[in-house]
Amino acid sequence: MANSLISVQIIPKTKTYEDVIPFVDAAIKIIDDAGVKYEVHPLETTMEGELSELLDIIRVMNEKMIELGSVNVITQVKILYQPSGIELSTLTEKYR
Repeated sequence: MANSLISVQIIPKTKTYEDVIPFVDAAIKIIDDAGVKYEVHPLETTMEGELSELLDIIRVMNEKMIELGSVNVITQVKILYQPSGIELSTLTEKYR
């Protein structure tokens, strides 16, 4: 069982203020390619996995934003670290 849930919102600043949705799509693709369980929500994406692996995914997402032409990136992160184990469904099942 995973030991962490991390919600991440990535906000790339582009040079000419172009639409950032393609940048966000690229960030979500990195999460998808990593193979971790995740859910996309309107303002953030929540991942489930091991803390170190999820933090590494966030690092790669930030690097990708710069590679794609962002001047800088603001990344907002919320972490639930629970060594005994945690799943996305534990916190949301009563609402589904």
